[in-house]
Amino acid sequence: MKINEIMLKMISESDGNLDDIEHYVKVTCYARMIADAEGLDEKTKWLCEAEAIVHDISCPLCRKKYGNTNHKMQEKESEALLREFFAGTDVSEEDLERIIAVISRHHSPHLIDGIDNQILIEADYLVNANQSSYPAAAIHTFRNTYFRTACGTKMLDLMYAEKLHEAETA
Repeated sequence: MKINEIMLKMISESDGNLDDIEHYVKVTCYARMIADAEGLDEKTKWLCEAEAIVHDISCPLCRKKYGNTNHKMQEKESEALLREFFAGTDVSEEDLERIIAVISRHHSPHLIDGIDNQILIEADYLVNANQSSYPAAAIHTFRNTYFRTACGTKMLDLMYAEKLHEAETA
């Protein structure tokens, strides 16, 4: 399944929620940048982008079912939705299992187990830090605890320079 096919399918299933669409488009763009900078092979780049596109697949369901998009509920609800999303496509069982594993813990950075997982955590954080107005201290701590790629770290440093400086001088 080509990346643009995954993106179009995800847009189609987003019920016109532009905030959701803009979020995963941004995360996908950042993930692509980091994956390219890391010099990853084509299969791993594809996984990074596919995971970025579908990482919040459970948000609409969580809003309906729980009234919010609680991170733990997103992780819990993802597997069934991902299996349905990729059913009947040419995505291999191995790739689907990897996508499910990463998405089912994408709000659990202490469980990172591979470069694709690392890149999703970093790309998602780059977007969430702005969209959720994370405080300076939180950005500083997350950077120093969980960011590992040179490109992702550089992006965070450039995008959140003021907040990082604020945290370092506090």
